[in-house]
Amino acid sequence: MILIGLTGSLATGKSTVSTLLRSPPHHLPTIDADALAHRAILPGTRGYTLILSHFGPTTPDLLQPLDPSAPLGVGANATRPIDRAALGRRVFGDGDAQRRDRAALNAIVHPLVRLAMAREVLGHFVRGRWAVVVDVPLLYESGLDVWASVVIMVAVSSPAVQMRRLRARDAGLSATEAEDRVGSQMGVGEKVGRTRARGPRRGKVVLNDGDGGELEREVGRVMGEVRGEGGGRAWGWWLMGSPYGVAGVSAWEVYQGWRARRRWEEERAGEKARL
Repeated sequence: MILIGLTGSLATGKSTVSTLLRSPPHHLPTIDADALAHRAILPGTRGYTLILSHFGPTTPDLLQPLDPSAPLGVGANATRPIDRAALGRRVFGDGDAQRRDRAALNAIVHPLVRLAMAREVLGHFVRGRWAVVVDVPLLYESGLDVWASVVIMVAVSSPAVQMRRLRARDAGLSATEAEDRVGSQMGVGEKVGRTRARGPRRGKVVLNDGDGGELEREVGRVMGEVRGEGGGRAWGWWLMGSPYGVAGVSAWEVYQGWRARRRWEEERAGEKARL
């Protein structure tokens, strides 16, 4: 089974590409990391409890309590969802405090999401899928890129396009808040560079500067390449009954992903040394 890591930055069109991949003619199963992250912090979950414990004492508006006299997470207040906007104000930005809070939030949520993701990937493998899409906005930031057989990076050519689309999508964001959100992620240019460092077979860049028809054609082109370069091969069925074969192929894919990351890091180090 080919594990396709789908990623992109805010407002580049990654969600649209994810929808295209789920729809005809591709019909690919998709694992949405954002949806898993939302599920991981619902009331009653371990993630919910950990976030309340860490952020609750210093974030009065983390929840909108039903009973103002009761502690957060107790009684009626235990059913109140986390206010993601309030949490976002704590973790988005370039300040030291925001970076520490973002790291703390990631340390809570990422392990829970990875466990849920692994379960879903295994389920699709057992069902004999030829490929599965793992939709992860922070694919490179979280280090999950090494597990992907192919990375599809959705990009725009101009930061101005990204900012305009973000503010059009989230009308309540101020210019500063939009910049903070974009700045909290790895830049589009760096993600494109990392993707291309994987080589033409393992790294695909989808440029989304045009309209929906152009994007659909570009996705079709990329998926044609993915199928032609490894999808649906007969030996994949042999692997279904060979645990050693599965382990060997998986280890090879991870090694190739690790090599691509090292290649990118070495290139960047060489560029800095020349400056």
